[in-house]
Amino acid sequence: MGETIRWLNSNTLSVKRSPKQAALISHISQTHGVEFFLGMLKARSHDSAGLADAVTRVAQAALRVSDLIFTSRLRAVESVSDEVADFLEELNLQFERNKRLTGRSGKNWKIDFFVSAPEKSSLVSVLSSGSRSAAQQITKSVIACWYDLSQYELSPEPISFISLIDDSADVWSVEDFNLVEFISNVARWSTPETLGQLLRA
Repeated sequence: MGETIRWLNSNTLSVKRSPKQAALISHISQTHGVEFFLGMLKARSHDSAGLADAVTRVAQAALRVSDLIFTSRLRAVESVSDEVADFLEELNLQFERNKRLTGRSGKNWKIDFFVSAPEKSSLVSVLSSGSRSAAQQITKSVIACWYDLSQYELSPEPISFISLIDDSADVWSVEDFNLVEFISNVARWSTPETLGQLLRA
């Protein structure tokens, strides 16, 4: 009755399953010969002789699906970054992950993505959090990063700054958006097409 998926969802930060999780659940269902419908793992038994087999297949599929809690990374920054990487590949954009750049202060910063598009290059920082207090700290860190790296915006080959906010969790305030928008372009992960437009603008 959907208890496996309910348990999986209750132990993740996201309100929705990632595309990779959905693909894995589909693969598990096919492997064990069960149907995944409205969050339920189902197997039909048309006679008593096949009941034990159906129960076994559903149980095995439920165990495999519940194991996704260990292989997923709770949609923290790294898993969101994986989804962003898949999106950039779909757009056929060249990118480098975890790019390290030195700011004017001498501090070394790690940027999630350095994207090279035909029109321009961009630095993309992914902001993802499951709590409001952590979101505020992440916002402050990203602002400090963009400020320290501002010389890259003024170089002969200027690089644009993009703050990509994972808004799957309702932890970001209007002030957070306003602060990062003051110093960078802002995109929401719920509307990835905006990110594509900013990278190609």
